[in-house]
Amino acid sequence: RREKCVHLTLTFYGVAQKIFFYADVNLALRGISSQSSTYDYLGAAENAIDGSRSTNYMSGHCTHTAQDAPPWWRLDLTKVYNVTRVKVTNRGDCCSERIDGAEIRIGSSPEHGGIKNPKCAKITSLGLGEEEEYICGMVGQYVTVTIPDGPEYLTLCEVKVYGEEKIFFYAVVNLALRGISSQSSTYDYLGAAENAIDGSSSTNYLSKHCSHTHLDIEPWWKLDLRKVYNVTRVKVTNRGDCCNERLNGAVIRIGLSPEHGGTLNSKCAKIFSLGLGKEEEYICGMVGRYVTVTIPDTSAYLTLCEVKVYGKEVIGNYTGTSRHIPPPVCDVTAR
Repeated sequence: RREKCVHLTLTFYGVAQKIFFYADVNLALRGISSQSSTYDYLGAAENAIDGSRSTNYMSGHCTHTAQDAPPWWRLDLTKVYNVTRVKVTNRGDCCSERIDGAEIRIGSSPEHGGIKNPKCAKITSLGLGEEEEYICGMVGQYVTVTIPDGPEYLTLCEVKVYGEEKIFFYAVVNLALRGISSQSSTYDYLGAAENAIDGSSSTNYLSKHCSHTHLDIEPWWKLDLRKVYNVTRVKVTNRGDCCNERLNGAVIRIGLSPEHGGTLNSKCAKIFSLGLGKEEEYICGMVGRYVTVTIPDTSAYLTLCEVKVYGKEVIGNYTGTSRHIPPPVCDVTAR
């Protein structure tokens, strides 16, 4: 199947590189929407996926629930996708503050409107008629917007969802086991960086199978894969004997630069929370040699009991200054 795409030719260190970009497809337009209740005939759930740019509720292009506890709006994508990002547009004619504190959740369960699925992001605030993009990197069939601390009205004037269909074929080789790890500092002899890639399932720090930094400013743990890979997914296991909240807000980054522990590379995902001894998978689909877990904007301890990395090697010569990624089969004349 040929995809609609465009391409650019850029030059890195004198080497021409052709880079293909797929046209964005709003998956929400293909989905089926529902909500906890409908306020009146103007506020149907499907209004948030009608493609309209109107943010005036009276135009009939926005959703509106009753004052539910909690209210929710759910999108069934009809297939499982790697959801990379979600865009939300707020009501523009009044009441912008009603969406404050709303959460975007993505997962495989339609139960209770999907409000128990993993959290992608929290909408702290959104102005009148404003659109905001939230990066997810999560797998699911259902995308939910809910206000957990209701009762409240929930109004959405547009929800856009982007990603790629989930292909249920995974490389089974954990690339991290072949890599070289380092970290911003080492707390004590029990907390070496390589403990996070030793293949152990232990989550007790005293077992010497977890990494541990000092109380660093923006602590980081970095994995050098030694080759360039298309990293499809990363699994992170949290400490199980205490202190699971320390990992809240950590960010997974992937890229080609080892500088500053890889903390300037592109973001794959944010770890909002992870329970004691829990493992979570994050979908990336990013090219890089270095995988970094860091806690930005604060002083914190960083402890990881296992990091697993999966993907496919990028074929072609790699010198450290340029890379070649085979282009997709696509129609570059498409507009």
